[in-house]
Amino acid sequence: MKNTLGNELTVTVFGESHGPAIGCVIDGLPSGCEIDMERLRHDMSLRRSVGTVSTGRREADEVKFLSGVKDGRTEGTPLALIIENTNVRRKDYEEIRYLARPGHADYAAEMRYKGFQDASGGGHFSGRLTAPLTAAGSIVRKLLEDKGIVIGTHIRTLHGIKDDPLLDHHLEETLRMLNQKQFAVISDEAGQKMIAAIEEARMNQDSLGGILETAVTGIEPGIGEPIFGAVESELAAALFAIPAVKGVEFGAGFGFSDLFGSEANDRFTMIHDQVATITNHNGGINGGITNGMPLRFSVCLKPTPSIARPQFTVDFKKKENTTIEIHGRHDPAVIHRARVVVDSVTALVLGDLLASAHGRQWLGEAL
Repeated sequence: MKNTLGNELTVTVFGESHGPAIGCVIDGLPSGCEIDMERLRHDMSLRRSVGTVSTGRREADEVKFLSGVKDGRTEGTPLALIIENTNVRRKDYEEIRYLARPGHADYAAEMRYKGFQDASGGGHFSGRLTAPLTAAGSIVRKLLEDKGIVIGTHIRTLHGIKDDPLLDHHLEETLRMLNQKQFAVISDEAGQKMIAAIEEARMNQDSLGGILETAVTGIEPGIGEPIFGAVESELAAALFAIPAVKGVEFGAGFGFSDLFGSEANDRFTMIHDQVATITNHNGGINGGITNGMPLRFSVCLKPTPSIARPQFTVDFKKKENTTIEIHGRHDPAVIHRARVVVDSVTALVLGDLLASAHGRQWLGEAL
């Protein structure tokens, strides 16, 4: 299994949804970096289930460090952290052990691991594994912010309900505002409509998906490699590892199909002795390398596959058709919880790219 992200700054994830604990090992962090526990708890709270728009499974998500941290600072050696699973219900999955839940990895995992995988709650394929990714990303996001790099995400659209656009004007200020919100929208009115739509889907025993839009300010030009080491390549590979992500686009993305070249090209100009572009259709990347403009990309998340409605499926042990009703605790939408996961994965990828460009210790050096 490929469970490690990065080259110079690596994160290896382990655990299962209903196992004793989940966690990760971060290797390549510079020594002497302060672990901001308040920031870490805040970021973990943004991923935690809240109210009726999330799963009824409530986990404290308390991060415990096993190694690599002393007196609140990184040692420079591998940092291992765990998050205990305290609210598990394996019995919810015993009756459907051999029923392929539509939209889930049950059947594919059975074929790949010959029945030896932990199937409860999706096991290693569960969105529960995004908790240690969020913890690791929170640590690296703090290091990037100390370098003037700010990452933020909003819910661009949910089931046709659109948030206000994420404008370049006062972009960093907007990102910082979004990072403090439990439900990451620019327009509170749009947010209320989205919450109402999620509630309605829950009442109808259904679920919703949507699109998250992310921006990164303060990233310097010249980071990344052409072709296989492109910033888009590295980010897309990591973002697609987030459960439910089914689409990634950079800048104008699929919107380029409706533009002429004269419209799509970002014209260069000088602003206060700095090279910049008048527009940013390419999302701050040319030839796979950052050009100094804000990074802009979006991810599409499918509706949560666990729904209580009867669905056709197969019993892959008996080799016969059947139906399934998925009971237990499930999210009617995950997009509002996934936004901090996207931010965290983005931080891990950019931290790795910057460590490759400047050396690992650079991440811990003061400006």
